[in-house]
Formats: sequence, C-alpha cells, structure tokens
Amino acid sequence: MRRFLISSVVGLILGVVPTAAQIRVVTSLSDLADFVSTVGGDRVEVDHLVRGNQNPHYIEVKPSYMLKLKRAKVFFTVGMQLELWGSQIIDGSRNPDLLVVDCSRDIHKLEVPTTRLDASAGDVHPFGNPHYWLDPDNVGTILEEIVEALSKVSPGDEAFFRANMNSYLERLKKKMDEWTKMMEPVQGRKFVTYHSSFSYFAKRFGLVVAGYIEPKPGIPPTPSHVAELIEKMRRGGIRVIGVEQYFEDSTPRRIAEAVNGTAVRLATSVGGVDGTDDYISLIDYDVRTLVKALKEYE
Repeated sequence: MRRFLISSVVGLILGVVPTAAQIRVVTSLSDLADFVSTVGGDRVEVDHLVRGNQNPHYIEVKPSYMLKLKRAKVFFTVGMQLELWGSQIIDGSRNPDLLVVDCSRDIHKLEVPTTRLDASAGDVHPFGNPHYWLDPDNVGTILEEIVEALSKVSPGDEAFFRANMNSYLERLKKKMDEWTKMMEPVQGRKFVTYHSSFSYFAKRFGLVVAGYIEPKPGIPPTPSHVAELIEKMRRGGIRVIGVEQYFEDSTPRRIAEAVNGTAVRLATSVGGVDGTDDYISLIDYDVRTLVKALKEYE
C-alpha cells in the first residue's frame, strides 16, 4: 500500500494520472482489432490471431493462440463459420470467463444457402457469405457489438466507448461519400474475383461480381473451369480480375492475358497489402484499385 501511495504521489507531481488496467482483447481478424482499438482507445490492449495477408478460412492452430485467449477478457469473431478453427483455440485456452462475441449477429447476410449442403458444394458457409466487414455500411453494426461487449467488462467506460464509436462513424461517413463519388463512373461494371470475398463490397458500390476463379468455394481452379471462365469473360466483355492477397496470381494473370485484360491485387483485411494499415485505408485501396482498373477498359 505504501509503495502504491508513493507511486501515486509521484505520478501526480509529474502530472500523470493513474489509469485502470486495460481490458485485454483478442480478435480473430486484424480488421476487428482495428475497430476495437478505435472504440477502446487507451482502455484496451488488443491483439489478433490472423495476419492481414493470411487466408482467414484456414490457419494453423498454435498453442500461443490459446495462451492469448487465456489471458484475454473478450474474444471478437467474424462468425458465420468463417473461423471454424476458433472453437479449438477457445477450448484450449481453458478460460471459463472469456466473453466470446460474434459480430455478425445483426448483419443482413448475403448468399445464405436455400438448399441442403454437402461436400460437393465446396466450402459454402451455411449461414451465408461471412465477408460482411468489406461493406462500410456494416461497420456501425460491428462497432455496436464491440461497444456492448466492452461495456459489459467495464461499465463505467461505456460513454467513452460510445463517443469514440460515433466520432469514427462520422469520419467513415465522409469517406463513404468520397468513395461513392469515385465509383460513380464505373457503376454496374462487372469483374471477376478469385473467391467470393467481395459480394458485400460490390453490392454496396454498385459493381457486379460476374464469376470466380474457384469453381466452387475453397476448390482450386481446374483447366475446364478456367476455359469456361475465359469464354464467359470474352462474351461479357469482362476484362478485370481482382485477386485476394493470399491467393496465387499465376492463374489470374493467365486468364487476364487470354481476355486482353488485367489482374489486380485486392485486399480483404487490414495489413493485407502495403498501405492498408487500418480499415479506412483498406477500403480506400480497394476502391481506388478497382476504379483505376475498370476505367482502363471503358
């Protein structure tokens, strides 16, 4: 107690006000970590499991991930079975007090299967396409989940968390207006992606994803599928392919050459490519990259 009092007095003399212990938070993706940092500010200590340049569907489960969750108060996930590996890490953490938050709870979900699924359909998610964070209009819903969860752990900080959220959403709204204006010249244009990562993004910005390099989700491209895709792109005048940061680019480049088009790198997560250090710069990168590529083939 004497040591604490001395420390407090010294802190006051130096103009430093002691703060409460930070809330330890772990997120599955770097995008969620960016959101938590924005909302939580100096009240949180944030780490994430999946690097921005990794495929979030498949990661190697490591003991270090379990240790991170053992020390954490909250674990934020994308949900919708994106993190099928998550339950193993949660169980291995042996942390009965861990608050696990599924940020997809109130998301309007796209591409929810209407028929019974089996292995022949590939890695189709039974609850719909989980890449909802790439639609900036879904960020408000995600941040509400984050504020609610952090406030359960630290009720006295709810006003602080909510003020940070509202400030961020104001910034995001201004950027959204800018992105929408940038996208206007290419409204309705079609492009192809490797995986079904950009459904929410495309719908928000008025683009059309006309095909995928994967014949089915999670299934590598076959020669017959590549040939069919090339023919489809030629018939439709589709010249642009967006390649997520964690996929090989030899097949997309070969297809692009066959249709006299181009293959560009897109990013699905914060840190996925250079210059995407936060969520706003991530969306900005994808918008500018696609607009530039699509305008080349007007």
